[in-house]
Amino acid sequence: MSFSDIPVDVGPVYEGERVRKNQMYVELGGPKIEKHFELVRVVEEKDIEDGKVILIGPDIKDMEEGSRHPIGILVEVSGPELEEDLEAVFERRVHEFCNFVNGIMHLNQRYTNWLRISKNAVAKGFNSLEMLGTILIRLFKAELPIIKKAQVTIITDPAKINDPYDFALEIYEKRDERARTIHDEDV
Repeated sequence: MSFSDIPVDVGPVYEGERVRKNQMYVELGGPKIEKHFELVRVVEEKDIEDGKVILIGPDIKDMEEGSRHPIGILVEVSGPELEEDLEAVFERRVHEFCNFVNGIMHLNQRYTNWLRISKNAVAKGFNSLEMLGTILIRLFKAELPIIKKAQVTIITDPAKINDPYDFALEIYEKRDERARTIHDEDV
């Protein structure tokens, strides 16, 4: 797996990197933004295009330095061995994989996710969230080979995040309800 087309380094060495407010080019999600989420869904192979990244809303290059925006990250994956119960497990990897990117700080998950992209990363050419989507796709498929196809949708438009956000909350609630009903003898 190569990231030679990405203008910043990608690897586990960058996990834990912090982007302070004065180093930040843009902030996505976080405590000052009302709606933000990340969600992984297992879907039918026919329903996604492998490697495709869809961006709905302004891209990094269109955002004003120091600004804050909503963020929705939907990762759709398929493969013959995948099942819905794996979604939450895969979802936790979004945090890890985002933090592999030099110049990105990712905190939390689900509907408390918070990303900062550094001025330094943008200066090096990391000026599109499509690059982040591409990185996520490559890492998901490399680290979890049972994933055969992956597609990522990133939403930054405040007018278009409402329905996907509500959908994500419904999925989280269904998962939580299921978890509350599982007992040791069921596993």
